[in-house]
Amino acid sequence: MKRALALVAPFALIAVMLLGWEAACRLLAVPSYFLPPPSEVWAAFVANRTLLFASAWNTLAMALWALAAAAAVATPLALVTGLSPTLERAIAPLAVTLQVTPIVAVAPLVVIWAGLEHPERAITTLAAVVAFFPIFSGALTGLRSADPDLERLFDLYGSSRLQRLVRLRAPSAAPFFIEGVKVAAGQAVIGAVVAEFVAGSGGAQGLAWRILEAGNRLRTAEMFAALLALALLGAALYGVLLLVERKALAAWRGRD
Repeated sequence: MKRALALVAPFALIAVMLLGWEAACRLLAVPSYFLPPPSEVWAAFVANRTLLFASAWNTLAMALWALAAAAAVATPLALVTGLSPTLERAIAPLAVTLQVTPIVAVAPLVVIWAGLEHPERAITTLAAVVAFFPIFSGALTGLRSADPDLERLFDLYGSSRLQRLVRLRAPSAAPFFIEGVKVAAGQAVIGAVVAEFVAGSGGAQGLAWRILEAGNRLRTAEMFAALLALALLGAALYGVLLLVERKALAAWRGRD
């Protein structure tokens, strides 16, 4: 009973919110260009589903490429950093600086460097920059989380830094690394959308461009439809990564 209630509760809350939204728009006669009711948003979503699906696919593709690029750079960098405290002290501040620098501040430069005729390159690069830190931080935190007793055992046997990294710290870092990738995936989607906004070009044809296009024409229902598609994309990606996380950790711990 409790499990069924836990499953139903989120959908019930969403339904109540949507009904309240619909009722408020109708009772207060809110103009559709200002705030369309959910029924109009759904109608716009259905009417533009083919275009929204294509745009969602473009956004997802750029986010996944960015995630792969970020992982390809952050993972070996974290492993190398884990070998030497000196390297960690040198690299960590640069990684933090990269994380706290607003993406909108560097986006115009990246758009120029990537070429105005290739906005998808700039968007992927900027999304990768956003996704880099969660992976790097998660892997580095995991490398530090090794059992101190096992660390002393490795000291007792005179293990090298590389042996300690491969046989002790890297396996200990696996759950943290997976969590970092899961966080970075959401950040990559956000980075792709923000980067496309900043690029201001329809060349990439992602969901951000659909929002901009609809906003310029005061088609608010279509803007909400694109936001709905973006929310569904993010939820689907999170769900897939959550499933992968459970399977990977179960295999890592030796369970079925």
